[in-house]
Amino acid sequence: MKLFSATTQSLEAGLNYSADKQKAISQNIANVDTPNYKAKDVKFESYFKKSVADIQANVTSDKHMSFKPTSATGTSAAPYNSSDFIYHHNGNGVDVDKEMADLATNQIYYNSLIQQLNHKYSMITTVVKGAK
Repeated sequence: MKLFSATTQSLEAGLNYSADKQKAISQNIANVDTPNYKAKDVKFESYFKKSVADIQANVTSDKHMSFKPTSATGTSAAPYNSSDFIYHHNGNGVDVDKEMADLATNQIYYNSLIQQLNHKYSMITTVVKGAK
């Protein structure tokens, strides 16, 4: 019997994505004045493919369709250069306003994942301690 469901693993993958996204945004903001620095970003799709790769579906009838998620091999979760736009005269490709908006969006995403994870752990705690 598994103590933690696949939902917990998906939440963990989402938190890993959010942490890497935070690092990329922080690097972009820190290098806003660095000549020829190109803004970095992290793709959500690579984290999603990695979390879906472990899902197994039970087929109980020949009429059921098999569930085979796309393979996560070859996907990279590393930050990549998001664009070749140059926003400053020194060749820098960081738009501070965009980075700050991405930072706020990522913070909201992170907080929602934490709330979901806390709810899951609260349910486990209630089961272990017993409802009162």
